[in-house]
Amino acid sequence: MHPMLSTAVKAARRAASIINRASRNVDILTVETKSHSDFVTEVDRAAEQAIIAVLLDAYPNHAILAEESGAQGESEYEWIIDPLDGTTNFLHGFPQYAVSIALLHKGVLSQAVIYDPVRNDLFTASRGRGAFLNDRRLRVSKRTQLKEALIGTGFPFRDFAHLDAYMGMLRDMMQKTAGVRRPGSAALDLAYTAAGRFDGFWEIGLNAWDIAAGCLLIQEAGGLVGDLQGNETYLQSGNIVAGNPKLFSQLLQTLAPHLTEGLKS
Repeated sequence: MHPMLSTAVKAARRAASIINRASRNVDILTVETKSHSDFVTEVDRAAEQAIIAVLLDAYPNHAILAEESGAQGESEYEWIIDPLDGTTNFLHGFPQYAVSIALLHKGVLSQAVIYDPVRNDLFTASRGRGAFLNDRRLRVSKRTQLKEALIGTGFPFRDFAHLDAYMGMLRDMMQKTAGVRRPGSAALDLAYTAAGRFDGFWEIGLNAWDIAAGCLLIQEAGGLVGDLQGNETYLQSGNIVAGNPKLFSQLLQTLAPHLTEGLKS
């Protein structure tokens, strides 16, 4: 395992221990509302600080981009951190949430960790070295027909400006696939796509920390990732489509009729 990936795994496990302890007493947590249906707890902040402490202890000159504390430092190495992706699920005791950590080197994703503390599932990837679930090599699914595919997504929950366009996408995807699922953690949805549990995934309006690690996992598992037009601006736009190579273009074609001006990126 690459030394930087090992450090990220250590950081993710440190955060997960905080999350697991807190999951036993969710009712007493202090919860703040950042925006509509977007919550933060002291667990998010404590987990994030634990991750940053581990990373900067090993690499004190690296930059950080974290969901709760924002950006700090300047470096050709930048860690992108979501300490608890799926906070709403966590608060309701719905066991679908994860720690997500990615490393950009000169703007290119190079390391990724997504850790599911409920199932003890550790998804990891290093650029050029493949993607793994625990010790098992991951490959995207081999399905070739959209009608046979199970697709993951996430509903808009903060910004409803493109809700009508999204509902059109959802309607067409429901009619053309074997099923659509919305578990509530984009990081895990992308990890599941890398593992072949989903055949594809799309969502609009995400942040870099939601998707960075999952994108590298999918690429290293043999899949494709793009924005809603198949381009490489997904980390900037937060609009993402991912899937195995046979289904990727079919997903883009299904979504294309619903791309309003604000979604053409």
